[in-house]
Amino acid sequence: MALDVRVEAAMLRAMALVQSGAAPPRLGAALPYAVFPGGARIRPTILLSVALACGDDRPGLSDAAAVALELIHCASLVHDDLPAFDDADLRRGKATVHRAFGEPLAVLAGDSLIVLAFEVLARAGRDSPERALRLVSALAQRTGMPHGICAGQGWESEAQIDLDAYHRAKTGALFIAATQMGALAAGQDAEPWEELGARIGAAFQVADDLKDALLGVEETGKPAGQDAAHGRPSAVAELGVSGAVAHLRDILGGAIASIPACPGEAMLAQMVRAYAEKMTPARLTAARG
Repeated sequence: MALDVRVEAAMLRAMALVQSGAAPPRLGAALPYAVFPGGARIRPTILLSVALACGDDRPGLSDAAAVALELIHCASLVHDDLPAFDDADLRRGKATVHRAFGEPLAVLAGDSLIVLAFEVLARAGRDSPERALRLVSALAQRTGMPHGICAGQGWESEAQIDLDAYHRAKTGALFIAATQMGALAAGQDAEPWEELGARIGAAFQVADDLKDALLGVEETGKPAGQDAAHGRPSAVAELGVSGAVAHLRDILGGAIASIPACPGEAMLAQMVRAYAEKMTPARLTAARG
């Protein structure tokens, strides 16, 4: 089964958990609205790729880990878009959750997706409880404080920002979770996989900075120029466009070199190369071609 098909099928199974019984209808509608249609599903795809490279002997647990990670990501987007943060009108080419359902339901939808992520892992862990506990711990660490996406968002409220810590937490955390959880789901040690996740996350952040600076809403499906509008630090502001592109290439080269020895090492290297092409804005790719 293709990884994108595998991810979407697992996401649909998870969403069925919150669509039964007597529940508030509008909140019930807000959850799938926040999750479907998905974006690139990069994080769960990386997780499953690492699991496959390590043997993937518990595919059901790998699927649950991929879903849990993507649910956390979707929840973070709902919260990031709120008026208290980015106050965004568009996400993935449609109205943000708080614009479509109102701010109170957007807060509850994000919270519900976070809780659902851990419920999915708990349900899948019955046959492999030790692995599931490690997955829960890894996901929690990269979601909360002091090293998760909550910490990343928190840096934006500080008078002085530690740029490396900010990017590692806000963007890198869930990519580190992706590589580490893929290994854990397959029964492997998480620690050797941290650097790969951190480098992919760093590359994604630089690519996102470039897209925010160079592309319009028609190309990204979300408001452009947000870094400048909100005074957020970015690789483009710090290095310029050409410097940011060079930095992106350096990071991705290091990512390939950091892949731990495993049966699927060559496949993972190809995956990183493919993401390098996807992450680089098309106008820059054309310009260098």
